[in-house]
Amino acid sequence: MQTGRICNACKQEIQRDILDQNYSICPQCGYYMRMHARKRILSLADKKSFREWDANMKLSNPLNDSEYALKAVETAVKHKLNDAIITGEMNMEGSHVAIGVMDTRYMMASMGHVVGERVARLFEKAAEKKLPVIMFCCSGGARMQEGIISLMQMEKTAAAVRKHSEAGLLYISVLTNPTMGGVTASFAMLADIVLAEKGARIGFAGARVIEQNTGETLPDDFQTAEFQLEHGFVDDVISRAGLREYLSKVLKFHMNRGWYTGHHKSWGVNTVESDPNDLDAWETVLKARSRERPTSLDYVNQIFDDFMEFHGDKVWADDHAVVGGIASIYGKAVTVIGQQKGKNSMNEAVYRNWGMPSPSGYRKALRLMKQAEKFKRPVICFVDTVGAACGIEAEQQGQGYVIANVLRETSAIKVPMLSIIHGEGGSGGALAFGVANEVWMLENAVYSVLTPEGYASILWKDNARADKAAELMKMTSKDLKGLRVVDKVFQEPEDLNHTNMGELCLQIREAITLFLKRNEKKTEKSILQERYKRFREF
Repeated sequence: MQTGRICNACKQEIQRDILDQNYSICPQCGYYMRMHARKRILSLADKKSFREWDANMKLSNPLNDSEYALKAVETAVKHKLNDAIITGEMNMEGSHVAIGVMDTRYMMASMGHVVGERVARLFEKAAEKKLPVIMFCCSGGARMQEGIISLMQMEKTAAAVRKHSEAGLLYISVLTNPTMGGVTASFAMLADIVLAEKGARIGFAGARVIEQNTGETLPDDFQTAEFQLEHGFVDDVISRAGLREYLSKVLKFHMNRGWYTGHHKSWGVNTVESDPNDLDAWETVLKARSRERPTSLDYVNQIFDDFMEFHGDKVWADDHAVVGGIASIYGKAVTVIGQQKGKNSMNEAVYRNWGMPSPSGYRKALRLMKQAEKFKRPVICFVDTVGAACGIEAEQQGQGYVIANVLRETSAIKVPMLSIIHGEGGSGGALAFGVANEVWMLENAVYSVLTPEGYASILWKDNARADKAAELMKMTSKDLKGLRVVDKVFQEPEDLNHTNMGELCLQIREAITLFLKRNEKKTEKSILQERYKRFREF
């Protein structure tokens, strides 16, 4: 008599108690076996805190299919499930949440009326109770035995998600293996934060259907969680063992929406009102471009606490030239976004596209800004780019339109925005991250309409005169403070690098805290008016 489960990957039989202790992960090969709904809830919920909702909803059989009715009863008895989803509320590490978990043992977790109704009620009840929702999705798609009624569940669930979102509440979806068809094309992908389990297959049409229709041979990793991460459709790929901690961390970021606590050590802020060194403009450009200079991620990791990076534009790709996510400062959540140069090696530079964002990077940034607006988090941007990505693909994807759209939308973001130029600020590619209530700058950063080389090449057809161009362009912090383009300048240590940036980061951290304090009681209207006025005066 078989007492275990057979791993689909290595075909080894694993004892069930071993699997239960190992989150249903094969200890032989690491394959993620399908995890039953109640086991999933048990692994996440605080002890005895889960309360189920809508447990006794009756099967819907709109086509009066007798074979379907019989199969439904047999499946329910065999697996002690009366449909493909369990919903309810629970506590998890101090957070009270609504949760839905789909289970493939019931007709491959296909979505019929009962699944759609439970999902809709989950979001409606969560909105009433002001609870965040965590949804574990898996599905083979629509339940064909219910015909067109199964299709109607897509709009019904999407509308329920929207109502929950309009109440300003958090929704996290976790895509597990497989998440396909109508579930993918409705509530599964509509979350504020979309996560995926390692190796999960995620898509709309299945790989076999695509191959049959197109005649193409698909790559082995097609539609895996990792594939979807690279193509910008999920925020992160997560492991089961760390899932409870990960979700708890995300929830805590959203529990306290205040901007400022008022409790912090004061270091004072050292700003530069005049240029203390004798560098000329071109020497400043070279310092701004130095490979030793810290990157946006270096500043984020030193200035903020608990940075959690999210990925993707939900349209096309995850642009590695743009990093962003949630962080905290003195216990308060903020959204941080930065242009990230790869300076440690040529491989990293290529991976980051030398910090030049593509349309996907700007869409990712705007998505995170909009998310910050929903949850009333201030936005802090770190600017360091020679300019937006320039090439055939960027033009084919509408680089100009995408940047224009970011400029338009950021002018209307209803939370305080701060931009810090710490390296190069080049052209519209930098400005897209610089539409803020305040713009700060490091002493040896630069900010301009284009590079000095480009200026010299266009005006004089001689980019060797870049040093002269840099002087004429008034692109240094001293020049820009005089033009009132920047509001604050931070003095740098000599030859700024990773080893001596600590004191500077403390000063920036303190200044950010004061920025949050200045803005904490301002209305949305005044925040928008101040930002509009700032740029209207130029």
